[in-house]
Amino acid sequence: MPHARIIGTGSYAPATVLTNADLQKMVETSDEWIRTRTGISERRIAAETEATSDLAFQASLNALEAANTDPADLDMILVATATPDMFFPSTACFVQERLQAKRAGALDIAAACSGFIYGLALADGLLRLGTMRTVLLLGAETLSRVVNWDDRNTCVLFGDGAGAVILRADEGERGILSTHLYADGSKGPMLLMPGGGSRNPVSQRVVDEKLATIHMANGNEVFKNAVRAMEDAALTALKHNHLDVKDVTLLIPHQANLRIINAVGQRLGIADDRVCVNVQKFGNTSAASIPIALDGAVREGRVQAGDLILLCAFGGGLVWASSLIRW
Repeated sequence: MPHARIIGTGSYAPATVLTNADLQKMVETSDEWIRTRTGISERRIAAETEATSDLAFQASLNALEAANTDPADLDMILVATATPDMFFPSTACFVQERLQAKRAGALDIAAACSGFIYGLALADGLLRLGTMRTVLLLGAETLSRVVNWDDRNTCVLFGDGAGAVILRADEGERGILSTHLYADGSKGPMLLMPGGGSRNPVSQRVVDEKLATIHMANGNEVFKNAVRAMEDAALTALKHNHLDVKDVTLLIPHQANLRIINAVGQRLGIADDRVCVNVQKFGNTSAASIPIALDGAVREGRVQAGDLILLCAFGGGLVWASSLIRW
């Protein structure tokens, strides 16, 4: 049975850099306060003319070039995002049109910061069916559009960007070994955007109360749940494949917060030099964080054929996930 193998990666970050010093002029905070609690020094912000599909399109071009693949060869485009261009059409449809990928289906995935790994599971399943050969999977976000810039506890965390991978059906030993997906909707109120949908449609009240922005009810509880969930999911992936932590070449966790990343690495017993970290440059880019980090690691030469790559993520829903990849 074929399975999915990543044959190319790409990413794109908007040109505008928002530093901690810039944020000090916007909200009551400081560079020391932000770096101590999050590890973030700067983040990228999309231009007024850039939507999520624009970031995704640029990342797609880079991934297609790396994979030496033509858009005409794509069978499916999947976009993991919590900040679509609009409710419909899907952001994936906008990317499909820009790429002129005339044979490809198009679908958005809503799984917050775990969206990219959820997308890996979906892409792997489609390729295993044997009816498709090539899939473009993206994580793309313009979180700056849904941040409450008056809330210093959340506005310092998020940035914009997109990451992409090209997956090809493969009969060999390299590729996605397994994916593991989890959810607990009872804890959804911990991290959500309550306004703008059918529960709280757009209205003057929604605008005035800033309900169409990110709300985090209890940061400490989110932290504890994130660390525990990502550790458990990562260990499940290793156990499922009869492998051990010592076999892992590189851990690429969701880039939410440096303290969370460090805690997960320490609890798994993975040395710092085997943990991929770029949160200091990009902040939390939700579904885009893992593919951006993966592309960076590949282009820096940190990933070689045969390496074992472990991914884990956690986000609003609550949803969390892991994946193990033989590169």
